[in-house]
Amino acid sequence: MFDDQMRRAKDRAILPLAHFFGQWPPWLFSLLGLGMGVAAAVALWQQQYLLGLVFWFFSRLFDGLDGVIARQQGAQSDFGGYLDILLDFVTYAIIPIGLVLGRPSTAGYLALIFLLTSFYVNAASWMYLAAILEKRAAARADRLTSVTMPAGIIGGTETIILYAVFIIFPDYLVWLFCGMALLVTVTILQRLLWARRHL
Repeated sequence: MFDDQMRRAKDRAILPLAHFFGQWPPWLFSLLGLGMGVAAAVALWQQQYLLGLVFWFFSRLFDGLDGVIARQQGAQSDFGGYLDILLDFVTYAIIPIGLVLGRPSTAGYLALIFLLTSFYVNAASWMYLAAILEKRAAARADRLTSVTMPAGIIGGTETIILYAVFIIFPDYLVWLFCGMALLVTVTILQRLLWARRHL
């Protein structure tokens, strides 16, 4: 919901860091983001929540750096955008898995299934729609991502915040997972209604 505003604010905030690492290839930061995400998931599995939160922060920092550095170098590419979203999806899947493995319960596993299922359907709701918009040349010229992502209640900004909440309050995972899954479901319905009106 706030991705457009936050993406520009984030780019300005990390620009000095991007200048410092300006000669490094952007894809390296995509991989570092994934590495930090895996480290976060492992830490959460071991119930090292503070460490997991730190790794989560660096995962998202590196994930933000790749695009800024690519634009700074004039090295934006379709493959870079594809790699970025693919690795993001891996990270978004393994963090909640690590949390539930750290505190296994039937309710936890069911909430995890609900959450990941909502992610799965949500991916289809925006990726296929993005492909149609590209085909129709309806993509926004001012976008900072590789493809047009129709907005919804839950976007990247909200996911980063909610995942931090998951890590800080692991005693409430079932409720938090179900709450996010419901919000993602609302987002799917938003896009469905938008597509019905505009396609």
